[in-house]
Amino acid sequence: MKKLALAILGVAMLLSGVNVSAQGKYGKDSAECIKYLSYYKDYFKQKSYNDALPNWRKAFRLCPPTASQNMLLDGTTLLRNVIRTEKDAAKRQAIIDTLLSIHDIRAQYYPKYAVTALNNKGLDASNLIKDDPDKLYSIYQEVIAANKEQTRPGLVLLNMDATIKRFHDGKLTTDDVLKTYESSLSLLDSAPIKTDSDAEQRNNARADLENLFITSKVASCQDLLSLFTPRFEANPNDMDLVNNIVKMLAITEDCTDNDLFLKAVTAMYNNNPSASAAYYLYRLNNSRNNMTDAIRYLEEAIASPETDTPTKAGYEFELATIALKSGNNAKAVEAATRAADLDPSYLGKSYYLIGTVWGATKCGGGYIGSRAPYWVAVDYLIKARNADSSLTEDCNRLIGQYSSYYPQKAEAFMYDVTDGQSYTVSCGGMRATTTVRTQN
Repeated sequence: MKKLALAILGVAMLLSGVNVSAQGKYGKDSAECIKYLSYYKDYFKQKSYNDALPNWRKAFRLCPPTASQNMLLDGTTLLRNVIRTEKDAAKRQAIIDTLLSIHDIRAQYYPKYAVTALNNKGLDASNLIKDDPDKLYSIYQEVIAANKEQTRPGLVLLNMDATIKRFHDGKLTTDDVLKTYESSLSLLDSAPIKTDSDAEQRNNARADLENLFITSKVASCQDLLSLFTPRFEANPNDMDLVNNIVKMLAITEDCTDNDLFLKAVTAMYNNNPSASAAYYLYRLNNSRNNMTDAIRYLEEAIASPETDTPTKAGYEFELATIALKSGNNAKAVEAATRAADLDPSYLGKSYYLIGTVWGATKCGGGYIGSRAPYWVAVDYLIKARNADSSLTEDCNRLIGQYSSYYPQKAEAFMYDVTDGQSYTVSCGGMRATTTVRTQN
């Protein structure tokens, strides 16, 4: 193996000095070139790669690149096979460098296949270079600069990912990432589409590119507004652009209360009044304290058949909080109850919210009626505590507070109300049955 690795290293050194000035297709020693081309090929066809490699190596040294493009292609297969089993890091890296150089040679001497060769170089680099992100980034840049819109969509994505990582390592600026994102979109949008599969790959890559950029959270709200405002103004009916803008601004902190978000969400909703468009309009109106419209759009998103059960549960809990914020306690209790019914993970939070609603509810009905809501409040706070232990401290604090408002035992007796008795509270559009509790 040591001898083999040293030989491969020799190939790497020879690559820059390949004999291309020799006369004839097979070079000055054509007989030897042809012989070893035949020798290695016999083994290669049988997939006896370890036996093929020494003969391929001799063929490669003797033959100019113009002798056979298959010699280069077969060499990449043989070298990948060696790389898989090589344990020595230095030797493995030398073989990888040789493999990548063969792609360059193929691109140089077979220009008709240069795009394929460089795309393959990028893919091999992505699979084999793990500990040198700078080198990997450089290779992506090289391939994209040469292949432009013919770069494989996967490599465009890998380059975006590498760019983001270099940003987080402090080697690139926000502006660098924004420019890479823009240029990557342009490459994908101008990529040649010959089949339905090409179109599907391009669309998937575009969506993945957007998600990479969105989740990277590299850009500030102002960066995004500067980037997308002129693009939206130039193409307000481009729904791919509109959807992209909405997604990006929606997950960026404090970036939904602006004119671009309003225009984009409105365009999205007008073009296709979907659940997601309605939800974004809810968020926009909520951020602007337009509670009536916010609730209307959120209820529309909840009612949509597009909304799956887990999402609907989350929306119901949001409805409960916004209804409480707007002073509609009955709607808040109803929505929180539905959230808990749809998804048990909301039990604790929903019970806690309902408990606080009842604890803040002012009812008539005299001495007993005005204090009865505290019984219901404590009922729900106990349920919340039992459902979610992380709420224990808050629940206990409110239970102690609300218990202090229980009626006095002697006075409750005067109203023919005693501990343990069932009692129905109806107030503010809400109704609950609870148990009487008093204090001495």
